[in-house]
Parts: sequence; structure tokens; C-alpha cells
Amino acid sequence: MTREGLTTLDWAVIVGYGVVMVLMGIYYARRQRSSQDFFVGGRSLNSTAVGISLLATLLSTISYLATPGEMIAKGPVIGLGVLASPIVYFVVGYWLLPVIMRHQITSAYELLESKLGLGVRLLAASMFLALRLTWMGVMISVASVAVVGLLALSDEQAEWAVPLTVFLCGILAVGYTALGGLKAVVTTDVVQFILLFSGALLTIAMVTWESGGFSWFPTEWEPHWQSQPIFSWDPTVRVTWFGTILGGALYWVCTAGSDQTAIQRFMATGSQQAARRSFLVNIIADVSTMAMLALVGLAVLGFYRQQSGDTGLDLVGQGDQLFPRFIATQLPPGVAGLVVAAMFAAVMSSLDSGLNSAASVIITDFIRRFSGRQPTDAEGLRLSRNLTLAMGFVIIALAMLVQHVPGNILEMSQRTLNLLVAPLFAIFFLAFFVRFATPFGAVFGTWYGCTVAFLISFWDAVTGGPILSFQWIAPCALLVSIAVGVSLSLVPVQKSNRKPLCVLAGLPVAACNMWIVWQFAQRLIGSVSSG
Repeated sequence: MTREGLTTLDWAVIVGYGVVMVLMGIYYARRQRSSQDFFVGGRSLNSTAVGISLLATLLSTISYLATPGEMIAKGPVIGLGVLASPIVYFVVGYWLLPVIMRHQITSAYELLESKLGLGVRLLAASMFLALRLTWMGVMISVASVAVVGLLALSDEQAEWAVPLTVFLCGILAVGYTALGGLKAVVTTDVVQFILLFSGALLTIAMVTWESGGFSWFPTEWEPHWQSQPIFSWDPTVRVTWFGTILGGALYWVCTAGSDQTAIQRFMATGSQQAARRSFLVNIIADVSTMAMLALVGLAVLGFYRQQSGDTGLDLVGQGDQLFPRFIATQLPPGVAGLVVAAMFAAVMSSLDSGLNSAASVIITDFIRRFSGRQPTDAEGLRLSRNLTLAMGFVIIALAMLVQHVPGNILEMSQRTLNLLVAPLFAIFFLAFFVRFATPFGAVFGTWYGCTVAFLISFWDAVTGGPILSFQWIAPCALLVSIAVGVSLSLVPVQKSNRKPLCVLAGLPVAACNMWIVWQFAQRLIGSVSSG
């Protein structure tokens, strides 16, 4: 039966969820004695919980809505990314983790200083902070827009409801993260994962019940779906089978091998074997969840296809909104509240983990590294909490400034994340596996890789040409970063020739960056003149 929106029971479920999260933060806050407890949980966390927490961290509301939205509007090939999982497990579990877990560290970027120097360590830490802070700001804004869409509000009401939702989600996540640290984050992430998975499962069950079976499952290619070939050299082809599988593999390998949110959790398990088990749990949970979300997209598509009253439905333009629309209008009272709570859960599972990881990087790689003294346990814990609170309010302010996120949610997130994910991992690759790697090669390799990633992401905005596929961003950026890094590491750098070599190596990429800025300026002037 179709409803107008959320009921009192739904709101009770949502509020109850928020209260439980805060109570968990208070519970773990009373058991902390040092910043080590705050950031790595005393290195004694359960590997199964850590694996689920890692998935919940990286599975934000963007992913929760983007996968069904992509399946509805563009086609099913994006679901093939799970086929990369066995390769990812062996690469991360038996190639990267043995190197990472040799060290007892708090920040992933401590690993870089001994091989590539302090400058490269600070570069990588800064890249991580830029990546996660920006991502969290955009993520919470997009998620809040989606959640507010569940409420069936008018445009005027939505204008104030979105920033209010941003503020409330941010305050709640910042509160229990600042109180409870990583143990609270991991525990709440497990609860949030259960809610996410249950919400998707309930949606599929509801559609199946309403349809009288599995008639919603497509048996032929939908007319509005895009052409999605197995492989194409044409960079304007948006999605291919090969690109989807390769992109899924690169994302997980690069994230597990360079992102503080992942490495911090590995360190919290206490051993290489436990870290590998946690990553296996993460992979299994990821495959299950992505398969579930893909089926959610097909189920919701089939449901609205079968509704005679939705003849004017824009399946392409409204693909990202159909899952929230189904939740708000079709699920029974209480169940809808549970799924909305799952969406809030996805927002906060990403925000809490990002805040905790970013705080650990700032304290370990910047404050402690240059303070000249080691703070006491009490001082370190207080600083950790205060820094988490400060960053949380910065992210909330940033999210409120983001009024519109253009385009498909999946594509937007890919073009944002992939600007730095692959170049950041390239630094770790050079440090771990290239014995002759130098800071000179690492820095310029990163610069070239980031520039290539930006050009592919925003080729249309820079040149006025066609939109290039987001699936080319990570492979090209990683290849360029490593190739340039390895090549320039072979160049002998001495004090006498350091400046000329830096000018020579930096001239091409600096010229490219200046050209990008010039193109943007020309287009801005042109748009202002025409307006």
C-alpha cells in the first residue's frame, strides 16, 4: 500500500537508533586510558568486527544509493565489480599485509619516512587528509539530500531540511566518535552494517511479495539501458565489463595499501594473520552486500515498471531517487524507519571512521612529529577528542556549502575519489617494492599522476570535449605515477644538480597545470559574458 511518507513509528525507530549510538560512545569512553586506545583500540580488536567495520566505512550512503541507481538507470554491468574479489584478497592478504604488518604504527604514513624521507611522508599524509575531508563533506551533503528526499517535502521545505539533516548527522557521528574512539567506531559500524544489509534484504522481499514472485527480475536488456560492451578502447564509452572489474580491483588494492582508514584497522587486529582474516571477512561481506544492492536496483526497477500509474517515470533521470522513493512510499511503518536509519547509519559509518583516521594522521604525522615531546596518555587522549570535534565541525560546514551535486551519484563519487586514490597508493608501491625509489621520483610521480587523474575526470570542463569514462581514471593515474616515479628514481640527484633537475622534471607538468587553469579561466569569463 502506497504511503505519503514516514510515520510516527518510523521516527521513533530513527531516534532510538541515534540514542543507542551515543550510549555506545559513552560506554567506550569510560574504558579509554590513552590515545592508543582511541586510535587503534589497544591493538586487540576482533578481526571479524574489523573486517565488517572496514566495509561499513567505505560503504557510505553514496554507495548504498549509487549501486541501485546505476542498475536502474544505466545497466547491470557495474555489478560485475565483485568478480575482482578473489584477486584483491590474494594481492592484499599475501602481498601488501605482510609488508604493512611488520611495523607497530598508528599512522600509515609513518611507514614512508624511513624509505622516502619526511617530505614524502607529509605529502602522503596531506593527500589522505585532502581526500577524506573533501570526500566526507560531499558524502554527507549528498546523503542528506537523499534522506530528505524520503520525506516528500516541498522544495521550500527541503531547502532548510537538508542543512538541518547535515548538522544533525554530523553532530551525532562526531559526538560518539570523539567519545569512544576506534572501539566505538568499529562496534557501531557492525550495527550499521546489519541495518544496511537488512534494509536491502527487506526491499527485495517486499518487491517479491508485491509482484507475486520474481517477475521483477529482467530477462532482456531494458530499452533505456546504455550499451555496456566487454571492452572498448574508446575512452568515451562510459562503462565496460573489463573496466568495471579492473576498477573494482584497483580501488580495493589502492585503498587497503595506502588509506589510513584501512591500515588503521589492520593495525588494530594485532597480527598479520588476524589482519588477513579481517580483510577476508571484509571481502565476503562486500561481495554479499554489492550483490544485494544490485538486486535491490533490479527489484525496484521491476516494481516501477509494473506500476501502471508510473507511465511518465523517467528511469534514467530519476534512477538515484527510485530506491529512496520506494522506501518512503511502499515499505510498512517501522520497516521504513529501519531502512532510513540504515541510510543515516551509512552516513555516520563513513564519517566516524574518516574523522578517527584523519585525527590519527594529524596527531601522529604533524603534531607529534614536530612538537618535540611525547604527550602524556591523558594529554594525547584529550587532544584526540578535541581534534575529532574540530574536524567534524569543519566537515559539517563544508557539507552545508555543497548545495548541488551534479550527475549520477556513482560517477560523481568515482570522479572525486579517484583523483588521489591511485597516486597515493603509488607512493606506497615505490616505498615497499622499488628498492631504488627516491623522494625525487615519488614526488614528481605523484604530481604527474594527480594531473592525469584530474584531466580524465574533468576533460569536458577543461577542453569542452566529450566526457571521458571515469573507469580510465585510476588505471591511467596509477600507471603514470609509478612509471614516472620509477623513471625519475633512476636519475642521480645531488645537491649540485637538484634545482636544475627539479625544473626539468617539473616543467611539463607545471605547463599542463597552467594550461588547465587558463582553460578554466577562459570558460568562466565566457560564461559570465554570455550570462
